Amino acid sequence: MSGVADRLQLALAAENAAVYAYGVIGAWLSGDELAWARAADLAHRQQRDAVSDLITAAGATPAPAAPAYQLPKPVTERAGAVVLAVDVETRAAAVWRSALGSLTGTDREVALDALVGSAVRAAQWRTAASPGKPPTTPWPGS
Repeated sequence: MSGVADRLQLALAAENAAVYAYGVIGAWLSGDELAWARAADLAHRQQRDAVSDLITAAGATPAPAAPAYQLPKPVTERAGAVVLAVDVETRAAAVWRSALGSLTGTDREVALDALVGSAVRAAQWRTAASPGKPPTTPWPGS
C-alpha cells in the first residue's frame, strides 16, 4: 500500500473511532450539547464515507470499522462526555493534519475540510468543558 493509502486508512480509522465515541458521548448529554453531538456524529460519518471513497479510488479496500473501541476512560456523566468529545476531535484533527502533507488534489481538500471541522468542534467542546478559558490551540490536533 502506498503512503497516501496508509494515511487515508489511518484517517478512516480515526473517523470510525469518532463515530463510535459519539454514540457514548450522546448518551450523557441533553439540549444544545446533544444537538452538537448529533451534528458531530453526522460530520464524522460523512468524513468516514468521503475517505472510504478516496481509498477505493486509490485502488485499495477501506478497512472495516472495529466492533468496539477502547475509550481513554469510562464516561459516566456529562463532564466526562464533554472531555471525551474534546479528545475525539483533537485526535481526529491530529490524524488529518498529519495526512495533509502527503495528499494532493481532492484528497487534500477532503483532509483539510476534516481538519477544519474537527478543530471547530474541538473549540466548541472546549468552551463547554471550560467556560472562560481560550477554546483554541495554536495547532489544531496538537
